[in-house]
Amino acid sequence: MKIKVKKLDYDKVMALPRPKHKPPKKTSLYFRTLLKIVSQGDLKDADFSYRLVGMDRLPEEPCLILMNHSSFIDLEIVSSVFYPKPFSIVCTSDGFVGKEWLMRSLGCIPTKKFITDVSLIADMKAALEEKKTSVLMYPEASYSFDGTATALPRGLGLLLKRLDVPVLMVRTYGAFARDPLYNCLQKRKVKVSAEIYSLFTKEEVASLDRKTLDEKLDEAFTFDHFTWQRENNVRITEPFRADGLERILYKCPVCGKEEMTEGKGENFTCKACNLSWHMDELGRLENAEGKGFSHIPDWYAWERAEVRRELEVGSYLLDTPVKILMLVDYKAVYDVGEGRLRHNSEGFRLDGCEGKLHFERGPLDNYGLYADYYWYELGDVIAIGDENAVYYCFPEKGVPVAKARLAAEELYKMKKAERKSRVKA
Repeated sequence: MKIKVKKLDYDKVMALPRPKHKPPKKTSLYFRTLLKIVSQGDLKDADFSYRLVGMDRLPEEPCLILMNHSSFIDLEIVSSVFYPKPFSIVCTSDGFVGKEWLMRSLGCIPTKKFITDVSLIADMKAALEEKKTSVLMYPEASYSFDGTATALPRGLGLLLKRLDVPVLMVRTYGAFARDPLYNCLQKRKVKVSAEIYSLFTKEEVASLDRKTLDEKLDEAFTFDHFTWQRENNVRITEPFRADGLERILYKCPVCGKEEMTEGKGENFTCKACNLSWHMDELGRLENAEGKGFSHIPDWYAWERAEVRRELEVGSYLLDTPVKILMLVDYKAVYDVGEGRLRHNSEGFRLDGCEGKLHFERGPLDNYGLYADYYWYELGDVIAIGDENAVYYCFPEKGVPVAKARLAAEELYKMKKAERKSRVKA
């Protein structure tokens, strides 16, 4: 999938009118049927099946549908399982570029990832109450990098209270193993299934406090797709299964070097210390000397701890040249030239466009970071922004966007804890 890119001077981009807010649109049966039809090829290829847990049928009343996020097949699953019931889809704004009419006709509600969007709750309530349609939301906001859950926003419990509707959970199995984000858009032959169950009744949403709701949400979004693969003997025989693995495993646990690892074919190598691991059919990394980690999420968790340590001692720094695209409307993303992105304990700072562009985001401005691999086939990206514009920053090849995402998540937690300590004092 590609996106429309237009070269334009920064000043001209900033002068463009911003899109006027539009209320959500209820999908017609025609578009619901169209979405179901175009989803069938992928679902058939994945031998998709699902089951309802603890209920005989899907509820008739509008509800909030929450789903873990692994790959594009997630939307195809819901479009098939819930057909012909109408539902709106909370969707990232860049998905509207060049196709706003179609996306709105499909019931999509645009929002900016990891950026406070004051209109989103109102749009969701309008869909539920006025349009009498359910709403699909991926609360993780980004695909999983390492097969475990991405951090959830702490305001979800409050969101459930304000929406005041039943909450369904759609949990997928095999979607990550079939098409992990790091693997260069190469699909594997893996069966995909889903379980659908009631996460909260409307009465439970009303009676439970926000903290309890958040805790139960965290529990629902606790998973490890690599462990699931191993325990269910899901064998991936494709010879490209380690391709791109350096995107998440960017640091060698043996020599400590960064940006020197490479996943290719069935093998993963550190070019700094010449150690090599073989990725077996169950997703484990095997080293002849028993060094490093065999479980990929353990390796990623170690990298998180390393980033945390760097933040605590003040040595963490991302400072890289970037190509900059901007999103300010739904007509195109605008190529405004080059700049420099800097991230440290004070947050993000972006400068560019011959001194015209200067943008900053503090550590507490976002609980997470929209970082992505091979974004619209353009490259690995780090996105920062506010309600006025989103800046898509493409660093030099080899710069690990995963580290920036880990750093943003850990820095938010650290600064949040520091602020609480000051308030208590």
